[in-house]
Amino acid sequence: MKRIILASGSPRRKELLELIGLKFEIAVSHKEEYYKSVLPEEIVKELSLMKAENVASEQDARNMIVIGADTIVVQDNKILGKPKDENEAYYMLKSLQGRAHQVFTGVAILDYDSSGSSRITSHAEETKVYVHEMEDEEIQRYIRSKEPMDKAGAYGIQGKFAAYIDKIEGNYYNVVGLPVSYVYQKVKKGVRPF
Repeated sequence: MKRIILASGSPRRKELLELIGLKFEIAVSHKEEYYKSVLPEEIVKELSLMKAENVASEQDARNMIVIGADTIVVQDNKILGKPKDENEAYYMLKSLQGRAHQVFTGVAILDYDSSGSSRITSHAEETKVYVHEMEDEEIQRYIRSKEPMDKAGAYGIQGKFAAYIDKIEGNYYNVVGLPVSYVYQKVKKGVRPF
């Protein structure tokens, strides 16, 4: 049975893998993140692969699977990262309300055999998210909850912000941070997850 390593410190990704019953370890990449790509789906693929490869380089890379992931929120071709402060969170939320935006998650899976040879699978998934119009007081109240401060786009679909999600087109779990069905289908061949 292969070890599975999640190359992410995200509590949401951890919860999602636990939800589907995978047994895994966590190792966080501390390498500085940078990318050369310009398209959102290529950016997340590049960053997720970078994270997975960095974590794998610090392991005995035999009989293991390393899963790297990266999520970005995109509106009007602009990437909305994690807000630096409450003021930036306010402007991000203000720009998202009353319209649609895209969430892209990239997943890189490095599958190592007993000799240390690897097979790389890289994937990007897009989900369109429609946010209801919000009053300024609703935005301020949400910011006071502190929930938006560690999330790309300044919101978490699975938390208090659920009250403002009109609909999505695509995979809900992708917006949370990991398209778990895709991950499960790719890793189940190399491991017995339950």
